Amino acid sequence: MRILGITVQDEKRLEIGLTILFGIGISTARKILKQVNIDVGKKAKDLTPDEENKIRAIIEGMKIEGNLKREISGNIKRLKDIKTHRGIRHIKRLPVRGQRTKTNSRTVRGNVRRTMASGKRKESKT
Repeated sequence: MRILGITVQDEKRLEIGLTILFGIGISTARKILKQVNIDVGKKAKDLTPDEENKIRAIIEGMKIEGNLKREISGNIKRLKDIKTHRGIRHIKRLPVRGQRTKTNSRTVRGNVRRTMASGKRKESKT
């Protein structure tokens, strides 16, 4: 089954298979299936064309994939432009939601440390 150019795997249960779309999690997938009156455990290959069209119609009415990504990036850009605390944290590439930075968030800050063993190479005998 294809929705908005993305293939939902036939072998997975529908509640899991729909989560491949950005913006749809398990709870949203369950709500969609409940609206259409389809069993949650049903697989995508077992759907009738009528059921597929109902699911497709509901999903196309939602804001997912590219539109959602565009909206999220627009929100972050707005925070950066008006120089809010969260916007400044985004600009500096620091954690935005209050996490500590003394001991964690090394990868975000660019301070990745390696263990001693990972940097050493075995000497070749020649």
